[in-house]
Formats: sequence, structure tokens, C-alpha cells
Amino acid sequence: MSTSYDFDTVIDRRGTWCVQWDGVADRFGVDGLLPFTISDMDFATAPEVLAALRARIDHGVFGYTDWQQDDFSSAIAHWYETRYDTTIDTGGLVYAPSVLSQLSQLLQMWTSEGDGVVVHTPTYDGFRKAITGLGRELRGVPLGDPDALERELARADSKVLLLCSPHNPTGRVWTESELAEMASLAARHGAAVISDEIHADFVHGGRRHVPWTRVAGDGRWAVITSASKSFNFPALTGSYGLIGRPEDRTEFLRRMQTAEGLASPAVLSLTAHIAAYREGGAWLDAVRAYVTGNLDFVAERLNAAFPELGWEPPQAGYLAWIDLRKAGVEDDEALQRVLIERERVAVMPGSVYGAEGFVRLNVGCARSKVEAGVDALIRGVQAVRVVGA
Repeated sequence: MSTSYDFDTVIDRRGTWCVQWDGVADRFGVDGLLPFTISDMDFATAPEVLAALRARIDHGVFGYTDWQQDDFSSAIAHWYETRYDTTIDTGGLVYAPSVLSQLSQLLQMWTSEGDGVVVHTPTYDGFRKAITGLGRELRGVPLGDPDALERELARADSKVLLLCSPHNPTGRVWTESELAEMASLAARHGAAVISDEIHADFVHGGRRHVPWTRVAGDGRWAVITSASKSFNFPALTGSYGLIGRPEDRTEFLRRMQTAEGLASPAVLSLTAHIAAYREGGAWLDAVRAYVTGNLDFVAERLNAAFPELGWEPPQAGYLAWIDLRKAGVEDDEALQRVLIERERVAVMPGSVYGAEGFVRLNVGCARSKVEAGVDALIRGVQAVRVVGA
């Protein structure tokens, strides 16, 4: 199949029930905004994945399905071997409808109501909702502060370290030594580790994602992930995980099959995962290179307008995490009013992740859309600075 991919042509997603475009009024209160919000991309998934999906649809029968089969597990193992030079124990695999559903089950297994869950700040809002929604206490530690991390893990009722690797929203890629130190701290204080690695395939600049399995040791741990972020098919549902201890894996599967009634996965999700991991590498490399260009464009345009920012693209992902405080932005609400009412764009405010004065701009889209979004953001910041002067 051709390895020439078109990411410049805009695909109209309006009227397809998608959250980013059709659901923008639910979050921003206004319809018809140009969105740079929820973390899915505007690109069609890999043609190799589409071909596999079409073939499966043409079969015409969509009965109950088993995820515990070699086509699925061997494709995952192949991906880890070829992308991360890591051998995984496929006997530790589990399956669930989403990464956050895995997180919910693991938190219920490994914590009780009122227990602490330690996370880095700023914090992905899905983590915050899952933790507080289950009655657990979110204990935030600033990114890059190992002393604060140890203080929180040392608390007797801090039962889990919830890691985002690479980190959302900042795009930070953890080094192997940093991960090993976290593993040591968690083991020392008896905390389990849950590592969300759904952004792992989008690492930039010659850096390399290190799976938690490489540093996990004998502690209690789980990796939760999916190909849906990298290959842009979250609407198919489906995620998989790796759980270290056999008894924890057995309990997880028992809960999913009985209490949750989720023994049968979505067959199109399995099909997409297998095709992505077996045949989609060239497409992923191409889309990541295109996104890198988008991020470089953001840096060039933003720093030309506000040299004081010195903004650098993230180490991973297609989410530009931008600190606007040096440009005079302190009030998220004032900037959002200008962006929504005057510029007609939807950009995630940093306050969603616990960081006032920041924005998270999704650049997983055609360059023409990125240009429109960055220019609108620049005009919005200039307007806020003039008003606040």
C-alpha cells in the first residue's frame, strides 16, 4: 500500500456527532466555534486500518467476540518489540472499553474511599474526574519535583501513583532514570503504580518512550493504553493493559466479565488495533512528522509575536501546552471571552488542568487550521494585554 499520505486536505467533521466539532457548545456555551480542544485528530486513520475495517465489515457478521487470541496479543507484542525494543509478557494482557475504564477498575481494586492518589500537576482532567468521582483524594505534586513526590507517597494512605507517560497536558517524556526513581519511591512506600501510556507513540525529537514494564520490578503495577490515540480511532472504543501480578490480573478480568458485563470486546476495535500494529507504522511516522511541523509552526508564529515567551514545542503529543503568563495573561476567563466572542475559536484553558495562564492547543489537524488557530490566539492575547494595560 502507498506510503504517501495527505494531511493537508481538510475533512469536514461537522454533523458526524464528534465531540470536538459538534459538541463545542456543551463546553464553551457557543456553537460554531473553530475547535482546538479534545485530544483527537482531524485526520482520517491510516488507510491500512481502513482497509482492514472494510474487510471485516464485508464479512457481515458481528457476533460476540474474544479478545484473548493470538492475532491480537501477538500484534501488541510486535509493536512493543519493534517500537520500544521491549519484550512484554502477553499473559499479563487485559482488555477494557477505554483507558479511563481501566483506571476506574484499578482504583477500586487498589484503594478505598478516602485514600490518596498521587498525580503530577498540571493534571489531565480525566484523571481528576476519575479520582474524585470514586471518592478518592487527588494529591498533586508539581512536575519535576521529586521531593514533593516522595512526601506525598510517604503518607500512609497514599495508595497509588498515577503516572501519565508521556505527560498530558505538558508533553513531558520521562527518562528511564526518572521512571526508575519513581518505581523505587513507590516500592519504598508501598504504593501501586498505574502508568497511562496512551500518548507513547507520539514522541518527538529523537526522544524515546520507556514503557513502565522496563522499570516496574516486583511492585504492584499496571500499564493502561490503546492504539486509538496514535491512530485516531477512539470512537471504535477499546483499550488494553498489562498488569504485573497474576492475582491482580485475575481480579481485573473477573470484575470486567461479571460486575461490568464486558466479556466481549468491540470487534472493529480489535481489527483496528491489529492492523495498526502490524501495518500502520509508516502512517504513524508520517503523521507524527506532520504534527512536528505543526508544532514548529506554532513556535515560530507565537515567538515572533511574543519573543518573551521563548515557547518550545512539547517533547511528545499533538497538544501544544503554552504558558502565556510572560505575555501578560493571568486571567483565563478574560482570554476565553475574547477567543470565543471575538475570534470564534475554542481552545482549552489551562484552568481545566489546574494551571491558570496556560492554554492547550490541539494541532492534530491540517496546517491551514493550525494557522487560523494560532493567529486567533495571538490576537486574543494582544487584546487581553491592551485591556489589562
